[in-house]
Amino acid sequence: MIENRELSIDDYLAMLRRRAKVLLIPAFIAPLVGFLVSYAFSPKYTSQATILVEGQKVPEGYVQPVVTEDLTQRIATMEQRVLTRNKLQPMIERLGLAKGGRGVDEVVDSIRTNIDIQPVEPGVTSGSTSSTKKKPGQQHTDVPGFYVNFSANNPREAQEICAELTSMLLDENVQARTAVAENTTQFLARQVEQAKHDLDEQDSKLAVFKKQYVGQLPGDEDSNLKILMGLNSQLDANTQTMNRAQQDKAYTESLLAQQLTAWKSSDSAANPQTLLQQLAALQSQLITLQARYTEDHPDVVKTKNDIAEIKRRLKQVDSGADESQDTAVDKTKGAEPPEIQKLRLLIHQYDEAIAQAARDQRRLQGQIQAYQGRVALSPGVEEQYKALTRDYETAQKFYNELLAKKSESEMQTNMEQEQRGELMRLLNPANLPETPSFPVRWMFAAGGLGAGLALGLGLAMWLELRDKSIRDEQDVMAALELPMLVSMPWIGSDGKARSSDGRVYGRSKPPADEEKQTVEV
Repeated sequence: MIENRELSIDDYLAMLRRRAKVLLIPAFIAPLVGFLVSYAFSPKYTSQATILVEGQKVPEGYVQPVVTEDLTQRIATMEQRVLTRNKLQPMIERLGLAKGGRGVDEVVDSIRTNIDIQPVEPGVTSGSTSSTKKKPGQQHTDVPGFYVNFSANNPREAQEICAELTSMLLDENVQARTAVAENTTQFLARQVEQAKHDLDEQDSKLAVFKKQYVGQLPGDEDSNLKILMGLNSQLDANTQTMNRAQQDKAYTESLLAQQLTAWKSSDSAANPQTLLQQLAALQSQLITLQARYTEDHPDVVKTKNDIAEIKRRLKQVDSGADESQDTAVDKTKGAEPPEIQKLRLLIHQYDEAIAQAARDQRRLQGQIQAYQGRVALSPGVEEQYKALTRDYETAQKFYNELLAKKSESEMQTNMEQEQRGELMRLLNPANLPETPSFPVRWMFAAGGLGAGLALGLGLAMWLELRDKSIRDEQDVMAALELPMLVSMPWIGSDGKARSSDGRVYGRSKPPADEEKQTVEV
């Protein structure tokens, strides 16, 4: 009736006392059965080798490690490479494992199944054979090494295969690290060559651009403005010089015209009217010269002398004296006087000065236009120059970075070739197992004990659930849902009074007919 009411601890203890045999018999028999069952399995022997991982000899501040992958990942990668058929077939043929009708593929599958590589946990000594297997997703950053375990039916075979696999793992580590370093160096060398080619192209473009826009580059803008200001000043000075030369030429031409008129009039006759006209012209010319020059100027002095000469001749004409002063002039008929020749020479010099000033003016104007064009094109040229310079600087920076990485990679390659980097060293060689690693007989016995206890507990629970007996007041109340008025102990055939749970508390022997006595409630 245990299913009809809530059970207490006393009820459970009563059940254990009633079903003690059901619990203890499987618990005693099952470990023996498990121990005997362990002999049905073929024994397997596990050989173990320990590989120690040593850090690189060169400080990382000088040379960075060539391989930065996590050690557990590298161990898994090396394991996959070593367990390929191409790697295992020479070992299988050398050890003669493919015999007795076993094929190479079957032996390869067996090796893959029986090998176990486990990282050495921090705090585990090198001589210890126990370690915790790495869980998926768990990282071991402080792993000093790893174990290589191999299980086989023969201890000698397990030792030989474990030693071979350990040696293959060590060789694979050296080859893999060296290959990574060499491949990295070769890749960086190709990248450096390509970067150098790109840098040369950018340098060539920049040189062509500078040659094409010489004087118009961003750094030349200030100098162009200064030169333009200087050219404008020179143009102004040249213009003033040319204007002054033109004025001097005009004035000299007027003097020449006057001299020619005076010379021609003096050749014909000493006409008083002509002399008066010449005197008026010379006086007007003297006023003009005095306004421009000082009294000591040669032109002023000459004009005064000419005026004095005209006045003297007028006096001679008025007095009627016919003096032959004209012959004192010493001029040849048909030849111009020296004054007129000098004026013509001066006019010629003015013409050359004006022509030179005009040429200089055209040259300066052309230069001014050129520099004005440079200044006007400076923003566009500066934008193109900045783009080319930016591309060139980017290419140069990329080339320098690759060159530095290539040098570092070469040092890493040399470090790996000289085995100065991270090194895997065989700490404990593969041992010869003396006892089988499977089956572990005490584990089979322990498993049988657990199974026996579970079986006994299940049987006891099943029997209790099928038992409908009423043993105490709680069972009566649960079955009838009425209060119990009186109860009498059960008297067995041995004369002992027993309670509902089977405990003896009386020793009187009742009559035989009382064994079937019932109580009505």
